[in-house]
Amino acid sequence: MSSRAASFVSSLVVLVVGALPSNAQTRRATPVPKAMPLHLVVAPTGNEARYRVREQLVGLDLPNDAVGVTKDIKGQIVVGRDGKIVRDSSRIIVQVTGLKSDKTRRDGFLQRNTLETSKFPEVELVPTSFEGLSEAIPAGTTKTFSLVGELTVHGVTHPTTWQVTAHAEGGDVVGSAATVFTFKDFGLDQPRVPVLLSVADSIKLEYDFRFSPEANP
Repeated sequence: MSSRAASFVSSLVVLVVGALPSNAQTRRATPVPKAMPLHLVVAPTGNEARYRVREQLVGLDLPNDAVGVTKDIKGQIVVGRDGKIVRDSSRIIVQVTGLKSDKTRRDGFLQRNTLETSKFPEVELVPTSFEGLSEAIPAGTTKTFSLVGELTVHGVTHPTTWQVTAHAEGGDVVGSAATVFTFKDFGLDQPRVPVLLSVADSIKLEYDFRFSPEANP
């Protein structure tokens, strides 16, 4: 250790010890317990996943967003003692058989053709790492960061990066996340039906989430 570093450490020790009550200065320090893994599970309410695709319908002058919604979501994120995601124990699963938009015909086409939900009823996200989040989110503050994860759609797995905004609410973590990818990324066919003039190649996934802490097993 350099003399400058040693001096800094010594000054820090003097500052901390000097701030302690006199009886604490002579008392043996109590070891600080190691952080336990954090298990965050999808809460029973407050979770909704959406797809958003820009489309141009026949008979309309302007394009609009096709939006499909489901609240059938389950899973958990486990964060280890080192603050990193435990990949093997973390998984978020969205049932897509119940996706609903404002058009029943659109929903049926996506289920039968684009997503083939009879064969691939689930979309799965395996979170792998946080980017831009180095500590727990203090109460009363909102954090913006990225989450990297492996997303599986239609039997194809592709890396994705989600932009996340989250805050603590009681004991829960609440917020929203979004990512964008193309039909080709997952081998999906762009819808082609008579009522559609065009469909954008990009798909946006949005997730409004609420995670609750679960006692460590």
